[in-house]
Amino acid sequence: MKKAFRSIPLLTTWILLLATALAPVSVHNTLRAEKKKIILLNADTIEGVETASGSEPQSCRSVIGNVRFRHGTLTLACDRATEFETEKKIVLFGNIVIIDNDVEIHADNGVYFPDNEHGELTGNVRARMLNGSLMARARKAVMENRKNRLWLYDDAIAWGKTERLSGDIIMVHTKKAAGDGKQYVDEVQVHRNTLLAARDTLSLSPVLYNQLSGNRMVISMNDRGKLSDVIVTGQAESLYHLYDEGNKPTGINYSSGNSILMLFIEGRLIKAKVTGNVEGRQYPGRYRGDPKINLPGFVRKEPERPF
Repeated sequence: MKKAFRSIPLLTTWILLLATALAPVSVHNTLRAEKKKIILLNADTIEGVETASGSEPQSCRSVIGNVRFRHGTLTLACDRATEFETEKKIVLFGNIVIIDNDVEIHADNGVYFPDNEHGELTGNVRARMLNGSLMARARKAVMENRKNRLWLYDDAIAWGKTERLSGDIIMVHTKKAAGDGKQYVDEVQVHRNTLLAARDTLSLSPVLYNQLSGNRMVISMNDRGKLSDVIVTGQAESLYHLYDEGNKPTGINYSSGNSILMLFIEGRLIKAKVTGNVEGRQYPGRYRGDPKINLPGFVRKEPERPF
């Protein structure tokens, strides 16, 4: 059972403060967290609501229409939000957009816990670095703001500038650059059914992809969003294109083993090392671009980019 006991149209901040002062039940434009304050920047309507949870009544506040909050460096926007004081959480509904410095996340529904800066998002989740270095989509996401980590679950796919990555779970870790302080992706982890397809920058026609798959993958990137190294463990497989010293194609290499290490410079593969139960084969140059030699699960999904 719930009971709305106050609804206030937000015309201006002055009207909001005046109405709050006169209302019999205090409604603040600042939602309090344990260590920081959630500041309500905008909303069309505020409602104070009392709900029954078992035998104990619970008070909560709802804000409706063009809602925007600020929590430290974080900005949250949505159609509607309800703060549950006892549970110390804010439930978000509709057209959610969360921005923290250079990271932007979109979703349909979510819950945010201010005390530990933890968020859980569902429904058409999309995320991107505002500098264009990475974008991703999934059905569910968990945001760990203090640890600069974003977890993507269920049919998760991420795109770099020339790479595509997929798996059951993708974790993206960001870091601030030493020079200008902007955030960049420095590590990506992928768990189960992993597949990395990196554009072969030496081939303009046909368009080719070096491919890598396995049970677990750890990807390191430089501060310009380029691959620097990739480590794959568990049923690791790779398919990459070979060139001579004059950058002329010489064939394609397939390898499998317990683990694979790949090193890149400016997106170009310069070294690959396979260890443990190693198997491999060489394809001649006539197989360049032949889909029959692609790794299982390789599908070009450029049209699915969320931004």
